Amino acid sequence: MNLEKVISGFFIIMALTLNFGFFYGDPSVLEQHNRYELFAAIVVNLIATIYKLGDKTQLGAVLLATSLVADIQLIGAASIWALGEYVTGMNVETVTAIISFSGGALLANIISVILFTGDVLKSKR
Repeated sequence: MNLEKVISGFFIIMALTLNFGFFYGDPSVLEQHNRYELFAAIVVNLIATIYKLGDKTQLGAVLLATSLVADIQLIGAASIWALGEYVTGMNVETVTAIISFSGGALLANIISVILFTGDVLKSKR
């Protein structure tokens, strides 16, 4: 068993599950989406990105790209939340934008998990 693959896989899958937990719910009701779960999703996504930096393969480059997309989307969601909370005020449009950005990151995380799983399945023992 490759410990680096286990740790990397843990953070990739944890990033997906945290992001899904934040994304799930009515997109127009902010109370159904926890800010601490968004923060945790950002932190875990950043850790997963750091783990992907060392992989020099073509698949590693694609995994890194999906992780960077998820990072940017989640940081964008947090930025919109902060702007809405402290500058413009929260409205349905702002809440929907936050959840939409999270949905984009969720899609990137799903692609990352599928690619990671495919790589694990094709690798030899």
